[in-house]
Amino acid sequence: MRSSRLLQILLLLQTRRQLTARELAAELEVSLRTIYRDVEALAAAGVPVYADQGRAGGYRLVDGYRTKLTGLNEGEAAALFLVGMPGPAAALGLTEQTSSAELKLLAALAPDQRDRAGRLKNRFHLDMPAWYRDAEESPYLAAVASAVMEDRRIKVLYRRWEAPREVERTLEPYGLVLKNGTWYVVAAAPGGARTYRVSNILQLAPTDEVFTRPDGFDLAQRWQEHLDRFESERFTGEAVVRISARLVAGLADLSATLLLKAIADTGAEPAADGSITVAVPIESIPNAATGLIRYGNLLEVLEPPELRAELKQLAESVAALY
Repeated sequence: MRSSRLLQILLLLQTRRQLTARELAAELEVSLRTIYRDVEALAAAGVPVYADQGRAGGYRLVDGYRTKLTGLNEGEAAALFLVGMPGPAAALGLTEQTSSAELKLLAALAPDQRDRAGRLKNRFHLDMPAWYRDAEESPYLAAVASAVMEDRRIKVLYRRWEAPREVERTLEPYGLVLKNGTWYVVAAAPGGARTYRVSNILQLAPTDEVFTRPDGFDLAQRWQEHLDRFESERFTGEAVVRISARLVAGLADLSATLLLKAIADTGAEPAADGSITVAVPIESIPNAATGLIRYGNLLEVLEPPELRAELKQLAESVAALY
């Protein structure tokens, strides 16, 4: 424990150049007395550390001194891909390893490279969840991640969309994917490999059973295949809609991707009044109605008649309520 802390002090001084005893104590969550003893131990071991006195003083290393003790342990190496992504790192239980790996990476850089790395960190930030929604709570995410890393089967109680809603499954988790703040696990189960939403796992029991991953399994490719299949199965019909000129002008600000894509794909030209008539894919009549009613009288459904009827009924029910 102490040897790890001594290395952290050394790396902190190497990356930040000067730190007070109080700053080191806060960083490492120890007492000032512990920092004093640790710095004395570093000096006794031959590390050229000294203290600048005064208000602007603090501990420093002799200029030009660089340690080579920057080897990453297994947990830190696994956390490397999450450096700069504190949210996912915390969700996977890798906050400490990620911070330690980042510190070691910075310590291994020359001063000018380290300064550039610091600028990049402070100028780019990745925020995963989409607008108008928070990241999902996934209480079993760390357990799933552990099973993924160790190639161990897990037994879960899973909530799905169709009946029966709650099912028991034994999964062989191949990998985790984070999309718009939602975690998914690609796993093998009876019937083949599938994608499961981690937040829909109601119960999880780890096992000691080790499975063998398929040769040549590519998580990114498997995820793309899932997305392609989802898109092809998602839309079961088509609707013809007339989009008013006013709505056309504001589509980009409304994140109306389906309508924008339909206009771009068909190359439809505006009518004399500026409106555009296009065909858009729909999942189902009820789903399309609840999605399109948000545009009010700025969008008119021309076909199919079943969707027009569903919208009329939905609008009447809303009007009756108010």
